[in-house]
Amino acid sequence: MDDELTTRYAEAVTTLGKVDLTSSTVAVTSLTQARDAVQSALDEAMAQAVTHEGTSVRQIAALAGIAPNSVSPRLARSATLAAYSRGGRVDAQGITLARADHQEDAPMRFVRRNSKRNSHD
Repeated sequence: MDDELTTRYAEAVTTLGKVDLTSSTVAVTSLTQARDAVQSALDEAMAQAVTHEGTSVRQIAALAGIAPNSVSPRLARSATLAAYSRGGRVDAQGITLARADHQEDAPMRFVRRNSKRNSHD
């Protein structure tokens, strides 16, 4: 798990632990804060799944139980993909760039091509 996701998850757990059920009115306020914290952790998890694991936006939408067109703005709110957003949304081009930037492969290395030798020499 990425540090940002771990942080957002910890914040969600802390916020859920602080839910005040002394009255229904107070519970609404504290449960709303808990919902927002859980949503923030979910947004980050979705962004990392799309970026690091190559999961499609449709797959993420299905896993999260949300409409595919609602994923893009949620990805834009994540720390992982915020820099790739335009107009409050992350489009396919932004996801492609983020995947390339976050690729965990070894650095590129020069590989010498063997020249084709003329068999008539």
